[in-house]
Formats: sequence, C-alpha cells, structure tokens
Amino acid sequence: MRGAAGDARRSVDRREDSSMSTPSATDHPASPRKRRPPYILIALVGLLVWGFVSVADEVSEGETSAFDTAVTSIFREPANPTDPIGPVWVEEAVRDITALGSFPVLGLIVAVTVIFLFMSGRPRTGIFVGVSVIGGTLLSNGMKAFFDRPRPDVEAVARVFTASFPSGHATLSAVTYLTLGLLLSETAARPLKAFWLGLGIVLALMIGVSRIYMGVHFPTDVLAGWCIGGAWALVCWAIYSATK
Repeated sequence: MRGAAGDARRSVDRREDSSMSTPSATDHPASPRKRRPPYILIALVGLLVWGFVSVADEVSEGETSAFDTAVTSIFREPANPTDPIGPVWVEEAVRDITALGSFPVLGLIVAVTVIFLFMSGRPRTGIFVGVSVIGGTLLSNGMKAFFDRPRPDVEAVARVFTASFPSGHATLSAVTYLTLGLLLSETAARPLKAFWLGLGIVLALMIGVSRIYMGVHFPTDVLAGWCIGGAWALVCWAIYSATK
C-alpha cells in the first residue's frame, strides 16, 4: 500500500513538472497574419479596365461596325433583319430576362437588401452595397453622356431613353449581381461560394445578351458594360474587405 502511494505521488509530480515545462499557447501568442495583397483581384480589375478602354477606343474610332453587325445579325431573321429570331414567346421571355437588369428591379433588390442589412445589425455592409450600386449608376450615366453613342439602327423590342455606350443594363447588372454574389459567398461554404459568384455572373451575362437580342444595344456596348461594371464591383469589394 505504502509503495503504491509513493508511486502515485511520483507520477503526479512528473505530470506537474511536464506541464510546467511545456509552454502554453498564451505564453507566446501567435503573431497576427499579414494580409496578403489580393494579386488575383488586382489582375482581374486590370484586365477588365483594359478591356473597357480597348473597346471604348475602337468605338470612338468607328472601327467596330463590322463586329457589331456580324454579332447582331446572329439574333435577327436572315430574311428580315428587323425581326428578332424565334417565335413571339421567345421575345417575351427575353423581355422578362432583360427586366432583371432594369432600374426598377435592381433598385428594388438593392433597397430590400440594404434595409435587411441595417435591420440585422450590419449597417456597414448595407452602406457598402448602396455605395457600390449608386456609384456604378453614376459611372454608367457619366460614360453614356461622355461617349453619347447613338442606338443601333434596327427595330427594337423595347423603348430606350439614353445613349448606347456602355450598356446600362450590362453595367448595372454586373455591379449589382456581382456585388451580391461576393457578399453571399463571403460566409458560405466552399461549394456555395462558387454557386453565388457563378449565379451573379450568369445573370449579368444573360441580361447583356438579351439587350443585343432586343436590338437596343450594339454588342460592344454590352462588352464595355460588363467590363466596367465588373471592375467597379471588384474595386468596391476590395475596399470593403480591406477596411474590415
């Protein structure tokens, strides 16, 4: 009995000595990780800005007519270039798709999102969404006023009220849906990150193509809108992420 008690005490002493000699995590707190520069994000923004500048330069010099005509003709009946391809129900479906990039629809989506974020205690994120979309709208309108490009000389499916370059629907759908996709992917699991980002990109692409189909924009208007809208959304996201 006495020998067993002695062995137990010696075992306890060895454990205590071991615990005292082993440094705890609090003794040497880990140094905070340095935020690495978002090289991929910078490269994407640079590529998109370069794309917009290149298209704008070609448009300003009047060198995109052949490209615009060739792409637009894909969506027109060969026997009647003023008529979009497909039956009437296709035209109606495309009209519904293009409405997803309209000012009323995007405005409603952004307003609901911002109100939700403020009510859920995330005012900073709500401000980010509002500034991103409002800034993108001002940028789009400013570009339209600067370039003042006339609309395509074909029969359009919808009425339009502003200049052609860049496409406002393509620009603002890229800004809005990419911003929301980035926001939703921030806290999502890995498979859902790709889903939300992919959904935002697909919606912007569909809306842009619908503008060409409807005859209200040249293809280069839409390309430029995608580029400048995507670049603006990524720049706003980079600022938002860096200031957390």
